[in-house]
Amino acid sequence: MSVMLSSTKTRAALRTSARVSVELLLVLVMAATAIWLLGRMWSVVWPLVVGLLLTTLTWPTVRHLRGRGWPPALAASVVTVAFLLVAGGVVALIAVPVASQSGELADGVVEGIQKLREWASGPPLNIGDDQITGAFDSATARIQDSVGSMVTTVVTGVSTVVNGVVTAVLAVFLMFFMLKDGPRFLPWLERQLPGRLATDVPTVAARGWATLGEFVRSQAYVGLLDAVLIGIGLWIVGVPLVLPLAVLTFVSAFVPIVGALFAGFVAVLIALVSNGPTDALIVLAIIVVVQQLEGNVFQPMIQSRGLGLHAAVVLLAVTLGGSLAGIVGSLLAVPAAALIAVVWNYVREQLGEPGPDPDSGPAPGEDPAPDADPENPRVAV
Repeated sequence: MSVMLSSTKTRAALRTSARVSVELLLVLVMAATAIWLLGRMWSVVWPLVVGLLLTTLTWPTVRHLRGRGWPPALAASVVTVAFLLVAGGVVALIAVPVASQSGELADGVVEGIQKLREWASGPPLNIGDDQITGAFDSATARIQDSVGSMVTTVVTGVSTVVNGVVTAVLAVFLMFFMLKDGPRFLPWLERQLPGRLATDVPTVAARGWATLGEFVRSQAYVGLLDAVLIGIGLWIVGVPLVLPLAVLTFVSAFVPIVGALFAGFVAVLIALVSNGPTDALIVLAIIVVVQQLEGNVFQPMIQSRGLGLHAAVVLLAVTLGGSLAGIVGSLLAVPAAALIAVVWNYVREQLGEPGPDPDSGPAPGEDPAPDADPENPRVAV
């Protein structure tokens, strides 16, 4: 039996679909506008984001000192100076041993190149010295032909380094002011906002702050786990500079993708020039296994537990952030997803219907419970 469509219901469904589509389009336009504005103000937003992440890392110490009666400015100053000393100590811990063994490493590199040349001259390649010399001459000619592009690349690299230094300095200053005046921000924000916004925005900001703290702590746990596992592997293989390499692995865990690649490259290079190609391949295998465990097991599990996000959401967020904004997108994808989840959960709380009170009985017009007998009512115990 065929069913006739109702013209009234069809028009109502079309009107509802059109209204929802227009509203969704407006939301997308507003989101695109906000992202465009963030891009235009990125030179200010990026130091602010870095400063926020550093503040979440150092705030527990400041809170402890302020709880012991320290003035806010003194507590913030001491923690900021201590953070700079620790950061400088980490750089020194990595740079000093490498510099002290730079001669041995350079000799190892030269020896490794010579061995590679001898291997290439034998079977099965049988590449003669004339061919190798010709290849070097060709490479030199290409380098000379591309001097202009190389100069441009160097200038771009110098500009990037300068921007990084400026960002780091601004982030440290912002961290100090946030540590000193952070607790006064939410009360000030409540006084500036009208009506219900005075309650909603500070509440979401407080929850977002807690979420950022969970993100930084989870990243620290993941970096520590990577450093311990890779350090143990390097120690078993007998690679020198185990402690600096482990520290470098821990620090690089805060920079997704490139940090892991850089730390792994340094470890493999040192293993190659000090222990030979066999140990270098073993170290490469250890790093690949640990990085795969980190990216697919440890990081999603730890971050999903701390941030309230499913492990699949964490993986998808990192993939989407990397495809949209590269390294910075990978770094900020997980905290951005967690903050979106915070806002969404708060909106759901505010828009949700309050649940029925079990002590108030059925609502007007609602049928009584199935086991209720009007003539012989039961009393719940």
